Amino acid sequence: MSDKNKAQVGSGSEESRLQDLGYRQELSRVLSKFASFSVAFTYLSPMVGIYSLFVLGIGTGGPRYIWLMLIPVIGMYFVAMVFAELGSHYPISGALYQYAKNSVGPKYGWWVGWFYSVSLLVSIAAVDTGVVPYVTSILDNWFNLKLDPSKHTVILYVTLTLILVQTILNVTGAKVMGRVASFGSYVEIFGTVGIALILAAAGFHHGFGFLFKTQGAEYVKSNPLGADFGGHWWLGAALIAVLAHAFIFYGFEAAGDVAEETKEASKQVPRAMRQALVAGAITSFILVAALTLAIPNDPKSYATAASFSGGVPFILQSAIHSAFLRDIMLLAVIFAFFSCGSSIQGASARMLFSYARDNATPAPKFISKVSAKFQTPVNALLLGALIPLFFTLLVNVSPSKNIKIWFMTYPANTSALTSLVAFAVSGIYLAFLLTVLGAFIARIKGWQPAGHYKLGGKGMFVTVLALVYLVLMFINLVIPTGLTSPRGSLFNLDWVTLMIIALLGLVGIVVFFLAPGNRKKR
Repeated sequence: MSDKNKAQVGSGSEESRLQDLGYRQELSRVLSKFASFSVAFTYLSPMVGIYSLFVLGIGTGGPRYIWLMLIPVIGMYFVAMVFAELGSHYPISGALYQYAKNSVGPKYGWWVGWFYSVSLLVSIAAVDTGVVPYVTSILDNWFNLKLDPSKHTVILYVTLTLILVQTILNVTGAKVMGRVASFGSYVEIFGTVGIALILAAAGFHHGFGFLFKTQGAEYVKSNPLGADFGGHWWLGAALIAVLAHAFIFYGFEAAGDVAEETKEASKQVPRAMRQALVAGAITSFILVAALTLAIPNDPKSYATAASFSGGVPFILQSAIHSAFLRDIMLLAVIFAFFSCGSSIQGASARMLFSYARDNATPAPKFISKVSAKFQTPVNALLLGALIPLFFTLLVNVSPSKNIKIWFMTYPANTSALTSLVAFAVSGIYLAFLLTVLGAFIARIKGWQPAGHYKLGGKGMFVTVLALVYLVLMFINLVIPTGLTSPRGSLFNLDWVTLMIIALLGLVGIVVFFLAPGNRKKR
């Protein structure tokens, strides 16, 4: 049988499976194995995660924080195995929503999808605003524009431009999205392994043993961020430093969001999820190790490299003196952010499309509309652009004084966008936790997977391990410990993240009852 005929048989099989699940093929099934992997890998994006969070990790935990990477990687691998089995059995757009809906029920699935969808839309705003300092830096290098990356108008214009281009490319077709993601994967390899090799060639300033040191991070007097862990590393600094890794190792589930556009989805989606996570772990470890070993060998330079005033840019500038090479690296970082935001937007649109197709959103026919020309959920993609743009405007909402709200304090000079970004990771973990809990419930009720990827007799064991990891990490993410604590000041803003989850829950109730499908008996 020719490759073309094989592809046709595979496509027919996937369409039949989709019909068995109650849907017809509307989207264009054009994503190759590598494109499916790339959508997941660029959403996970080691470059975006490390270039954004290196200081949080090394500043709170010292060089030794690199080994904490094993915790979320192993924990999330169990999660990826659970998702892989679900994605193989339910190769449908909307991934987590569909997994939870079919595992427990429509209402349960709706709430999983709600928190996940909002987290995705916030993540687009976070990623596209996060690239602003790199964009202004290269514009300054090339055109001497002297743009201030902290200025609200600059943030808005750069973010608007990025979202506009991302939306146009995503609307044009899944194949274009796949090509952007595929090129983004190569950029990720250059930006992690390539940069590590360049730093190694320039000469590391420390031996491998440096990666096992804390550099006094557990003591407030020697902590570069002024964080006070009372001299405790494992039960203090490590609990915060591990969050720098926890923020990176998700996004692999995006392969499930584009399942209806993936060839041989039942086989490829599980493979793409696991491969994206493993590739992300390897490249992340290489880059973090290289950046840490490249820190100049003097106390002042270390303090700068491990602080928000220095960080990765300081390390690269110290090691690499070629302006041309630094510009190439800046372009790589910018494209990594761009492809990451593009993949998240694509995933969020498929989630909205999947919701609307089930009449689980307001104006479901409008949101679920598929372009006859491009075979993409065009209106869902437009929503995936407008909502993050609205979130970006919240950067202007930043009180000059502390605001007391019942028993909590909203800290001064903290923009509403910053608060939402703090929620985004917690929202992802909450959705993951509820999805795995749904899989656990389904197994208790006797669910038997029928996809190409099955966990077999170890299914319950893997599911329980995934659930335990997600519960513990979610608690570590959201637990309020005071605004002056390292967690409260550097991440969850004490009670703010939990209050946003509660507020979004209230908004969710309104949206739930506005959806025509939810007002009927389901």
